[in-house]
This record gives sequence, structure tokens and C-alpha cells, in this order.
Amino acid sequence: MSTPPTILVFDSGLGGLTVLREIVRARPDAHYVYVADDAFFPYGHHGEDEIIARVVPLVGELIAAHAPDLVVIACNTASTLVMAHLRDAYPLPFVGTVPAIKPACASSKTKRVSVLGTRGTVKREYTRKLISDFAQGCEVTLVGSGELASLAEAALSGERVRDEDIAAELAPCFVGDGAHDPARTDTVVLACTHYPLLLERLRRLAPWPVDWIDPAPAIARRVADLLGPAGSESDQAGAEMIFTSKRPHALTEALTPFFGGRVPA
Repeated sequence: MSTPPTILVFDSGLGGLTVLREIVRARPDAHYVYVADDAFFPYGHHGEDEIIARVVPLVGELIAAHAPDLVVIACNTASTLVMAHLRDAYPLPFVGTVPAIKPACASSKTKRVSVLGTRGTVKREYTRKLISDFAQGCEVTLVGSGELASLAEAALSGERVRDEDIAAELAPCFVGDGAHDPARTDTVVLACTHYPLLLERLRRLAPWPVDWIDPAPAIARRVADLLGPAGSESDQAGAEMIFTSKRPHALTEALTPFFGGRVPA
């Protein structure tokens, strides 16, 4: 039997778990190393040069320590800045996470789409170029949330998060005069990997139904394509969870489902 591949999944915090979950479903044979850079969380509060200076050498250290076959940057804020730097610096495949504007605009019936991301992601030139290239006649509203990623982390950690706080971050995404307005927002791009952690509550708190676009399944397909055929599904090669702050955590029960039922070391 061939040696299972090692996949390193990197995020500013716990949001990348939503990407990890889909990759594990696509490649249950792999060994997973998930790294939460919680010592620098949230990335949206840092400048572009700071993020590049932080992430590029840190990923290099992780590659040296864990020898992954592939690295996933499961963070929109980081991916819009560091992918070219990483590919120049390290000779292995990288998969990034960028706002899923192209499929959202292609599927929108009302031609009104909102992109819900961190403040850093929505102000990036990279994001605006995606709109310029792929809007396909849609009106795209950029919504930069300052708190939703932190609220998602808190909720996953078992803290009480008020509906009112989530709804306040969500409200600017909804443009129009209600569910029967033919020009209303009908599609919301989740441009931060933390946000799908709150998806059930986002659906419940939305003023009208919309399509929520999560890029995680597409990222998982890309990873599977790059790695080639999978090994035996029963070969569960294990998983590791690393916090850069080295803080202790009591999240094992909450994390296990994202790792396909495996308990991360």
C-alpha cells in the first residue's frame, strides 16, 4: 500500500476547519496537519505587509517540520496576499481560498450578489479584480465584517453568541425591499472560511432566503485532483492540531467531526 499523503491546512484560526471537513471527505486516506495561527488572529486586523511577513516564513517552518505533500491556505485574507510568495519560496503544491465570485454571479437569478468577508478581504485589489472579471452583469455588494470571524470562533468554542450580534454583521448583505423584490440580493458569497461555522444561524437570521456560496467543496476537488487517486478509505492516517499560541484547549469534541471522526493529536 502506498504511503498516505500528508496535507497541511493553514488558517488564522478555526475557520479553515470548514475547508478541512470537505478535504477529509474527498481524501479520507490522508494524514492531516491543521495549523491555527491563533497567536496572530484575526488577520483582518493586520496590514498587508505584516501578514506576508508573518505567513510566508511560518509556512516554511511548518513545511520543514511536517513534510507535507500539499499545503492548503484555508484563509481568504491570507490567500489574497501570500500565494505568489509561497509558490516562489517553496517547491510543493499550494491551494488557496479566494472569494467564489465567479460561480455566485453565474448562478444569481436577480443579478444582485453580496460578498461577505473580512474587512481586509473585501478591500483587496484581488477581490475587486475578481468582480471586474467575473461579475457577468451582476451588481456586487462588498460587505466587510469586523466581528463575524471572532463570533464564529466563540460559538465553536462553546461561548454564547447573541443572534443580534450575528444579524448586525449580516444585515448589509441584503439589498432590496424583501423576498418579493425582483432586484433583491439572492446570493451571498461566504468569503471567510469562518463563516460557514455559523451557516445554520445565518440562514435562520437572514431577512429572506438566499443561496450561500461556500468555496470549500471546490477547494477539496482541487486538492484531490492535485494528489491523484486516493488510497484505501479504511486507511485513516491520523491528524494533528496545532495552535501557534501553544495555548491549551478543550475543543477535542468540537473538532473531531471536522477531522472525519478522528481525534486530532
